[in-house]
Amino acid sequence: MTVSRDAAGRWFVSLLCQDTIARLDSVDRAVGVDVGITSLVTLSTGEKVANPQHERRDRERLARAQRDLARKVKGSANRDKARRRVARIHARIADRRRDFLHKLSARLVRENQTVVIEDLNVRAMVSNRSLARAISDAAWRELRTMLEYKSDWYGRELIVIDRWYPSSRTCSICQAVREKLPLNVREWVCGCGARHDRDVNAARNIVAAGLAVSACGAGVRPQRESSRTGRSATKQESHGVICGASALRREAKPRTMSP
Repeated sequence: MTVSRDAAGRWFVSLLCQDTIARLDSVDRAVGVDVGITSLVTLSTGEKVANPQHERRDRERLARAQRDLARKVKGSANRDKARRRVARIHARIADRRRDFLHKLSARLVRENQTVVIEDLNVRAMVSNRSLARAISDAAWRELRTMLEYKSDWYGRELIVIDRWYPSSRTCSICQAVREKLPLNVREWVCGCGARHDRDVNAARNIVAAGLAVSACGAGVRPQRESSRTGRSATKQESHGVICGASALRREAKPRTMSP
C-alpha cells in the first residue's frame, strides 16, 4: 500500500494486488482513428467525437487564480493557500480530461477487435506556438497510452501506422493522392468524383492501411526503435501493439492528382 499527496493537497491510497483481467470475446470489427483539435477523434465509421476542451473551459478561472498567486508574498501562508487553489484547478482539469479519455478508449477497445491510429510526433507538434495549447489540452499521447495497455488487457490489437502516410490527401475510393491539402480545407472533391470530409477520409485510409499491415506485414517499419538503434526494419508485436508503415506505400505507387 502506498499513501501519497498531490500538489492540490489531496490524499491517495494505492493498493497493489494480483488479479486476472478477463479477455473480451472477439468481434469482427476494426476502426481507424484520426485525432484532431475541433473533433478530438474522427472514426472510420463517420462518427466524430467533439473535443471537450477541458483546459479552455477553466482558462479564465485558472488565470485569476494565477494572478492572485503572483501578488502574494513569497513564503507567506496566504501564498501557500493561493498555490493550492491553482493546483486544485489544474487537478480538476486533469481529472476531467483523464476521465473522458478513459471512457473513450474503453469504448473503442470494447467495440472493436482492431484499432488503428497514426504514430504522431506530438513533442514536435507542440512546438507550434499557435496550436501548442490546444494540442496539449487534447492529450493525444495519453489517449494512445490508454489504447495500448487496454488492448493488451482485453486481447485486442492496436496498429500504429507510419506518421508520413498521407491519410488526409489520399482518396479512400480510388487511392489518388493530392499534391497539397492545406489545413483550412475541410472538404474536397477527388478527380473520380468522390466528395470527402477531410477527417473521415483520413480515418478510412488509416484503417485500410492498418489492416494491410496486419494482414501481410509488408513495408513495416518500427518508428522509435529503428530510428534510435539503426536496426533493420522488422515487424514488431509487443503487448498487442503493431508499429509500422502502411503496406500500401511499397506495394504500389499511387497515382497523383493536382489540387
